[in-house]
Amino acid sequence: MTRLVQIKKGTVRRVALVEEPHLRVLDGCSSVYELAKSAIKAGSKLSDLAQKRLITERLDYDLVYSSGSEWRLLPPIDHPDEPSRCMISGTGLTHLGSARDRQSMHAVASDETTDSMKMFQWGKEGGRPAPGTIGTPPEWFYKGTGMTLRAHGQPLDIPCYAEDGGEEAEIAGIYVIGPDGSPYRIGMAGGNEFSDHRFEKKNYLNLAGSKLRTCALGPELVVDPEFSSVSVGVNIGRGGSVLWSGTFLTGEAEMCHSLQNLEHHHFKFEGHRRPGDVHIHFFGTDCLSFGAGIQLKDGDVIEIAFEGFGRPLRNPVQVANSASTLIEVTSLG
Repeated sequence: MTRLVQIKKGTVRRVALVEEPHLRVLDGCSSVYELAKSAIKAGSKLSDLAQKRLITERLDYDLVYSSGSEWRLLPPIDHPDEPSRCMISGTGLTHLGSARDRQSMHAVASDETTDSMKMFQWGKEGGRPAPGTIGTPPEWFYKGTGMTLRAHGQPLDIPCYAEDGGEEAEIAGIYVIGPDGSPYRIGMAGGNEFSDHRFEKKNYLNLAGSKLRTCALGPELVVDPEFSSVSVGVNIGRGGSVLWSGTFLTGEAEMCHSLQNLEHHHFKFEGHRRPGDVHIHFFGTDCLSFGAGIQLKDGDVIEIAFEGFGRPLRNPVQVANSASTLIEVTSLG
C-alpha cells in the first residue's frame, strides 16, 4: 500500500513516501493537496504519480515520528493555502458499539428505544443498498474546518467552555473536489474524532455542539487501503501507565452502511462539491473510553493504532486552565 506523510521544517514543506524505516522525499511537491490536483489533471493514479516523483533523499522516520528531527509531521492532508476550505465532518451510529453507548447515554426511564438506536436500525435495514441505488441516509455532523485539525504529537484541546473531552478512534476518508465539481477519494487515514461526551449526554440535541472540538489525523495517508475489516487498538496513558485500553473492528464489513452510501449522502449536497475544496469525513467508531467511565485529564496521552494504516497516532490532552468568559459582539448598526 502507498502511504504518504506531510512534513515541515521551518517554512519548507515536503511530501514523503513511507519506506520503513525511512521516509523517501518526493520531488517538487510541498503538499498532498498539490499532488492530488496534479493526478486529477493528468488522469493518473495518485500512487503512480508519487512513485514518479521519488528522489533518493531519505529521512529517518523514527526521528521525525518522535520529534527528534528538525522535520515535523503535519496532518497527512490539509488545504495549505486556505484552511477554511478543508471541511471536517463525520457519520455517527455506523457501529453497534457506538449505538449502544449512545443508547445508554440518552436512555430514559421507560424501555422505549431512543432515536439514536432507531437510526442505527434504519442503517442496518437500508444502509447497504443494491449497486446503483440510494440507501438510507446516515447520521451526519459537522466538525469544523482545517483550523481544528491536529497532527501526530500535537495536543487535543479541552477548551474552557467544554465539559469534557474524549477520544473517538475512527478512520476518515480524504477527498479533493475536482475542477468540474466531482469528488475524488485520494485515500484514508486513521484519526481521533475528539468530542465532548459529557455535554452531549445532557441532551442528544447537544450533539452538534459537542463535535466542535479539535481532532487529529495521521500520521500517514494510505492511498489504497484495505477497508473491509480493520483492527483498532486504543491506549490511554496517564503518568507513564496505561489508564485504559480497548480494541475493536472497523471498516466497511463492520458497519451498517456501505462506503458508497456514506459517500453519496455526504456529497449529494451541492455545497460539498465546490471545486478545489478538501473534505475529511470520519466513518465512526465502536468503542469509547467514556463508556467505561473514563474522564480525560491534562497530560493524558491517547494512542490509536489502525492495522494497515502505518504508525500509531499519538496525541496528548491539553485542558484549558482559564475560565470561560463572555464573548461580546460589537454592533456596526
